[in-house]
Amino acid sequence: MAQILETSSERWGDEGRRRSAALIAAALRMIMREPESVLSRDRPELSRGVRSLHVRHARADLQTKRVNSPVHIIYYRVASAELIEVVRVLHEHMEPSRYVGPQKP
Repeated sequence: MAQILETSSERWGDEGRRRSAALIAAALRMIMREPESVLSRDRPELSRGVRSLHVRHARADLQTKRVNSPVHIIYYRVASAELIEVVRVLHEHMEPSRYVGPQKP
């Protein structure tokens, strides 16, 4: 997360960093409210219980200026009724099987 926000700051300044952080936070709130939303995808090919949500789906929840072209996907699993485990947040062009799954860094 820190690297994503640092890159946003370098490319689009502090305002871009704030918008990116707000969008990711909105996506995380969406996941907490409805982990198995129709906007998310089950990703059994990566690991049992893993789902993904593209952050672009959270733009409607923002009260501030929007991120024009969101490019990140949140990979997560429901650990328990009260706990969502965020496994990774990756750029949409990254191959998730290299970063998500059994014994991945």
